[in-house]
Order: sequence, then structure tokens, then C-alpha cells
Amino acid sequence: MTEALLSALYIFVLAMFLGFAVITKVPPLLHTPLMSGSNAISGVTILAALLVTGSQQGPLQTILGVIAVALAMINVVGGYLVTDRMLQMFKKKPGEK
Repeated sequence: MTEALLSALYIFVLAMFLGFAVITKVPPLLHTPLMSGSNAISGVTILAALLVTGSQQGPLQTILGVIAVALAMINVVGGYLVTDRMLQMFKKKPGEK
């Protein structure tokens, strides 16, 4: 492995641990707004992953790019579904005053 790839992998693993530590400390009441806000970040992740995937620098970068696109899309779609469900809870039902 090259030094740049090893360094990037090291940063990625540290970011995973840091993200897990931060998310586990968020109260359950704030999970839905947090997920709604993370959709914008996931949109940026999708763009970056598409750039990496399309650059054709090697098979490893292409595979990691495809995985990143898939995971970010799952996050965006799930975030919008949860946000929509949350907003539906606050709408008045027909016949309700």
C-alpha cells in the first residue's frame, strides 16, 4: 500500500470512530432533526464519490467510489423518508379541528 492510501485509510477509520462517538451522545429526541440536516452533507458526499468513481484512477478507487455512492444514497433517501414521516405527524388529519 502506498503511503497516501494508508494515510487516507487512517483518517477514514478515525472519522468513523469520531462519528460514532458523537452520534451515540445525541439524545433520541434530536435524531430526526440531525438526520434531516445530514442530507445536505450526504449530497456533497455523493458528488465527491461520483468524481472519484468517474476519474478511473484504478480499480480500488472505483470500487470505493461505488460503495460511497451507494451508502450516501441510502443515507439521503432514509433521511428524506424519516423527515417526511416526522412532518406528517404534525399535519392535521381531515375532519380534525
